[in-house]
Amino acid sequence: MADRISDIWGSRTPYAQHGDWPDRVDLHLLDGVGEDEVNWVQSACVLCSNGCGMDVGVRDGQIVGVRGRVADRVNRGRLGPKGLYGWQANSSADRLTTPQIRRDGRLTEATWDEAMTLIAERSRQILADSGPLALGFYTSGQLFLEDYYALAVLARGGLGTPHLDGNTRLCTATSDAALKESFGCDGDPGSLTDFDACDTLFAVGHNIAETQTVLWMRVLDRLHGPDRPRLVVVDPRRTKVAEAAEVHLAIRSGTNVALLNAIQHELIEHDWVDHEFIDGHTVEFDRLAKKVAEYPPEKAAAVCGVEAADIRRAAEVIGSAERLVSTCLQGVYQSHQATAAACQVNNITLLRGMIGKPGCTVFQMNGQPTAENTRETGSNGDLTAMRNWQNPAHVRQLAELWGVPPEQIPSWGPPTHIMQILRYAEEGSLKFLWVTGTNPMVSLPDLERIRGVLSQERLFLVVTDAFPTETTDLADVVLPAALWGEKTGTFTNHDRTVHLSEQAVEPPGQARSDLAIFLDYAERLDLRRSDGSPLLPWRTPEEVFDAFKAATHDRPCDYTGLSYDKLRGGSGIQWPCNDENPDGTERLYTNQVFPSAIDYCEDYGHDLLTGAAQERKDFAALRAEGRAIFKAADYVEPAEPVDEDYPLLFTTGRTAYHFHTRTKTARAPELQDAAPEAWVEVSPADAARYGVAEGDLVRVESRRGRMEARARVSGVREGVVFAPFHYGSRAGAGHAANAVTQPTWDPVSKQPLFKTAAVRLTKLADSGGVPAPAPTTTASAPVEVTA
Repeated sequence: MADRISDIWGSRTPYAQHGDWPDRVDLHLLDGVGEDEVNWVQSACVLCSNGCGMDVGVRDGQIVGVRGRVADRVNRGRLGPKGLYGWQANSSADRLTTPQIRRDGRLTEATWDEAMTLIAERSRQILADSGPLALGFYTSGQLFLEDYYALAVLARGGLGTPHLDGNTRLCTATSDAALKESFGCDGDPGSLTDFDACDTLFAVGHNIAETQTVLWMRVLDRLHGPDRPRLVVVDPRRTKVAEAAEVHLAIRSGTNVALLNAIQHELIEHDWVDHEFIDGHTVEFDRLAKKVAEYPPEKAAAVCGVEAADIRRAAEVIGSAERLVSTCLQGVYQSHQATAAACQVNNITLLRGMIGKPGCTVFQMNGQPTAENTRETGSNGDLTAMRNWQNPAHVRQLAELWGVPPEQIPSWGPPTHIMQILRYAEEGSLKFLWVTGTNPMVSLPDLERIRGVLSQERLFLVVTDAFPTETTDLADVVLPAALWGEKTGTFTNHDRTVHLSEQAVEPPGQARSDLAIFLDYAERLDLRRSDGSPLLPWRTPEEVFDAFKAATHDRPCDYTGLSYDKLRGGSGIQWPCNDENPDGTERLYTNQVFPSAIDYCEDYGHDLLTGAAQERKDFAALRAEGRAIFKAADYVEPAEPVDEDYPLLFTTGRTAYHFHTRTKTARAPELQDAAPEAWVEVSPADAARYGVAEGDLVRVESRRGRMEARARVSGVREGVVFAPFHYGSRAGAGHAANAVTQPTWDPVSKQPLFKTAAVRLTKLADSGGVPAPAPTTTASAPVEVTA
């Protein structure tokens, strides 16, 4: 097949609106291995949120390749570069295969019994001395549903701690929050087939081409088809998506709300709204109309640094659409006023009545393959099966399912987010933290502070991972984990498609699945139900899946019609899947009824400016009861504006070739070679201003820290500096972008704001003729600088 490093998206298969996306099977096998020599095992990709169906090729007990599943509704056989090559990390020579315990300041090998006995004894001691609020858990967006559900029951129902969160807090907590604010519940309403049916796309802070490469293949095939959809893009960088746009709004980082208010102003001003839908199926329109009337395009243009005429053009494209799909990702979620901005995109969807119909939806996208499952299972800031922590009836339902008293489940306040968990650790009240499948010493903001927190002697740190990382380096106990392909489980993508991933090979050495580890821990702590039976009675992933199914009965994410057998052999299936929808549900709200009934909704909403949680009486006053909710918001200045000392805005992001902190992708040779080191992107104007040329070594410095890397003069907006966040200290001294970012978070979603730090730029050394190690095939491509 073609070189999919230089040709990221592969060959085109154009198709027309309302057509079926043509099949194209992507395959990669180790050299010398034939397709007929392997046993193919069903799975799906775990290296972005698209959830592409794939088969794992096995020969002689080893993974030797992958191919896309042509029957799968998500990808029709296609795979992106990370899916094609990333599986090689499983056989990396530096896999963790034996537990380790810190003795005399050094991590040394131990038996599983020694490691788990130490963890259990320390847990019991802390529980006895300080209670459950001294224990915390921080998990991933890359485990399986079964792992998360076991952890949620263990932490919330067994130990009674609210301190459980996922690293999905860093990528898509705002997706969850915005869907609850606007519709009453989590769960993206649309289907990936809406990209087949739409005539207009509105992408806000969403570099589809690199974050979800297979989804961009789908869009590219529409763009090359006979009835190309119109495209409006909001992004401070000239991404491949922006290059294809009819209107590209390269706004200043952190000004999304001002721009989106102006677009809504134009939609209402020109009567590009669906009055019948608004009157019959929404509340709070008058409040929204009054607020956005204050944001004519000229006002937003001054704030955002774009032309008022371009804002009007964007609004006209959106306003004249007959079938509109809107999308958001990190350019919204990790930026200033994250939830407020995401809600404005929801508002635009509602103003146009573009929901519940083919080609009409909003996607509050996810960033990780199993992010949706952290939310569904209750392993982040939610209760299991999209229940409302403020609703005592919902808490009682969980208590009955788990066989514990309702008061055992912490519901006196919202579940604790990771930045608050770390603050408790910093202050000393949290004494035990178990990190699973994530690398906070690269991914969290203000890394010097994070190092100080995690290095404290008074904090007992357990880390489960498959590889040595910057975080395992600090642990008191390290547990070796089985990876995808080495265990069985399910996971759900951003359009609610559930996939089954079968175990293809045995894990190396003594590595164990996360589920097996959690079950062992619960047994050692002797966690029990009120009737004396084990709290976690399961022994297989399928038993856990069936238990979770029961918990979802009559909830929005109803899995009761799914089973392992049903998920085998064909395509993934979208929830809700139940007696009413035995084949799954392609799109939600086709009857224009939303899950906002007061006794059913997942959340009562928040003040978008302060984050203050509304109470039941406040939500009742809206009289939503099955209608969607317009959420108005004022634009406010960011907490850290640029000034003379720090005159540039720093933003972070991803490249097509790496995933998160490179724990897996750095161990796939093709991917690592494509982006081996960190780099810093500056605009041609800023490069000239600071005397920086391609490949020069530069320092980016904020009030908290600095990073040093070679400069790429790219198509990023003037005044904005970009760096990929994937690289940590193991990639090279000074390469960590998150040494620079600020430790503030959105008031509603509690998602850290990685994209609005004020920085200064200093040239340190000439390039010596060596270009930056940035890809030339992506948004990081160099631009020609003219004198």
